[in-house]
Amino acid sequence: MGSRTAFRTCPLCEALCGLELTLDDSGAVTRVRGDREDPLSKGFICPKGATLGRLDGDPDRLRVPLVDGAEAGWDEAFAVVRRRIAEVVGKYGKDAVAVYIGNPTAHSVAGPLYAGALIKALGTRNVYTASTADQMPKHVSCGYMFGDPLAIPVPDLDRTSHLLMLGANPLESNGSLCSAPDFPGRLKAIAARGGKVTVVDPRRTRTAELASEHVFIRPGTDAYLLMALVHTLFAEDLAVPGERPVNGLDDLRALVVDFSPERVAGVTGIDAGTIRRMARELAAAETAAVYGRIGTCTQAFGTLNSWLVDVLNVLTGNLDREGGAMFPRPAHAPVYRKRRPFTTGRWRSRVRDLPEVNGELPVATLADEIETPGEGQVRALVTIGGNPALSAPGSERLDRALAGLEFMVSVDPYLNETTRHAHVVLPPPRPVQTPHYDVSLLGLAVRDYVRYSAPIVPLEDGRPSEAAILARLAVLASGMDAEPDALDEMIITSTLGKAVAMTGSPVAGREPDELRKMLADDGGTPTEQRLDMMLRLGPYGDGFGADPAGLTLARLRTEHPHGLDLGALRPRLDEVLCTASGRVELCPPSFAADADRLRAALDEPADGMLLIGRRHLRSNNSWLHNVPELVRGSNTCTLQLNPADAERLGLAAGDLVRVTSRTGTLEAVAEPTDTVMAGVVSLPHGWGHGRAGTRTRVAAENAGVNVNAVTDENEIDPLSGNAVFNGVPVTLEPAS
Repeated sequence: MGSRTAFRTCPLCEALCGLELTLDDSGAVTRVRGDREDPLSKGFICPKGATLGRLDGDPDRLRVPLVDGAEAGWDEAFAVVRRRIAEVVGKYGKDAVAVYIGNPTAHSVAGPLYAGALIKALGTRNVYTASTADQMPKHVSCGYMFGDPLAIPVPDLDRTSHLLMLGANPLESNGSLCSAPDFPGRLKAIAARGGKVTVVDPRRTRTAELASEHVFIRPGTDAYLLMALVHTLFAEDLAVPGERPVNGLDDLRALVVDFSPERVAGVTGIDAGTIRRMARELAAAETAAVYGRIGTCTQAFGTLNSWLVDVLNVLTGNLDREGGAMFPRPAHAPVYRKRRPFTTGRWRSRVRDLPEVNGELPVATLADEIETPGEGQVRALVTIGGNPALSAPGSERLDRALAGLEFMVSVDPYLNETTRHAHVVLPPPRPVQTPHYDVSLLGLAVRDYVRYSAPIVPLEDGRPSEAAILARLAVLASGMDAEPDALDEMIITSTLGKAVAMTGSPVAGREPDELRKMLADDGGTPTEQRLDMMLRLGPYGDGFGADPAGLTLARLRTEHPHGLDLGALRPRLDEVLCTASGRVELCPPSFAADADRLRAALDEPADGMLLIGRRHLRSNNSWLHNVPELVRGSNTCTLQLNPADAERLGLAAGDLVRVTSRTGTLEAVAEPTDTVMAGVVSLPHGWGHGRAGTRTRVAAENAGVNVNAVTDENEIDPLSGNAVFNGVPVTLEPAS
């Protein structure tokens, strides 16, 4: 049997690693290695990427649609979706249909390009995504500080001399909101050039072990530490924002007066001397960056954490500076687009009156909207690549609510804990049959970089691509009697029309029809034509011929099959900033108001056990647990606790321990370890498989327990609506 080699970007996490795949004559992947010619990843590969072939060929993947549990044809499945959604909308109104978009969608080209069109076609305000169980605080903080919720500064890892990380474990996660292949190597390089890496975390993670210094912190108290660091910079005249245009400096100075290192030491568990030293080292470093991730976002003060991280970057003069925190410039994002200043609360949820944030409502209230009768009650749900029956807070309640929906349709390759409730399941093709371009993640890369991966194996006759599935859903939801390509044509026509009318556009004043013909002449699928248009209009594009040396999709495919390094990050705050004032807002009023809540909690007792999450290198939420190689070794669902706590409770390794919160109870296997600070227990996210009606055999055999049986959907960060997964109060006892 013959073989061939193909190259593509790994779609399994945020690191953007290039892969070299070997395929046999049948199109099956027989070997996966790192692509040594990829200019960003340079051959780096992690255990997840190495098993892409096993995921691609997983026998449990759905190949054809399911309608009420039975295999069906594509036309039949879409006809059912059209009819059932029309029935729900006709009877109850547009808001009776909700949409949930999961984490895997961000790792695809189809999700970012088509999900928005589906939401618009449905006309619903009931939109939920994994963002409010993850990074929404960062979008809110950047939205109010810089005007754009997608303008997220990333640490310039390759040039910084001092990195302060909070709530991040990139040796396990491979990085998040900071796309950096070989994160371990990049951290080691900081130390090798004489720099320092400090990790603040309630666990001594693999990242903390590699760091120059690890500082234990009591879960949920990062905002106090960050406030005290800002306090110290002001108190010791170390705040030097430089020439950056900022508003609110004096308001910020007054806000942090009450948060001295001595005042917060008791609640954080970090002594005042250490806090002051950390602030001084940050200010004295030649270049420095502060980076906070999911551990800081999934807290009661998630938005304040995200805001204060960038406040520190501003006050130390490291925002938008080489070696500091910088804004990537993705090749597909035009810099000339009009942007309105960010705001939240344009509408509110029906049951709990929670504000809209970034076009969506908190997933923590989805069960409320399904279960609570009345006008606007959610009766139907569309899910795309998500498993909220495991990943949402208080998910056991949501799981029960899903069973009561009148209609549910899911775009997903598996019959999992969520999609088992769906009346129609529409499976996307295998990864090797799917094009790949990181629309979402290239705007978070530590170097400006671009890569397109064409499908390696053709689709079977009659098999729609993932893009075609989502486009067809959008078309039928809109009530149009048209083919899916009509959606792409409408988007292309609209985008070109706006581009030629926009001052500063590379095609200003030209004829849209001329530009459309150039896209058609280059051929490709409708999705590829849209990508080609985006690249041509982007900062490195050819401007539809205006710059003959500029990027096009054809040039990227043929001349740069391993990707193209566009250079180190460059200062571009003037391009990014779009607040109403035209300045960085250092002290947004809503953030200052929430500081009162933070101040009030200073005197609350800090007794009892607190639950935090945990990342595994071989895991990505719930969606890789059906690959045998990825549920081995350290990737196990155990409850880690400090040996002193284990001894006090009479627990030994392997014992079953009962964990109880305000909302629920679970039983997990105890794993005493001194890597967890006393008073803290840790359980990984994404487990709890093996429920009736699922078809994921490997996951069922390694079921684990669902940590969200004890998280509380009523506990959210009020500024962002983000769920609270870290710092959950629990009690422990040996299970009989």
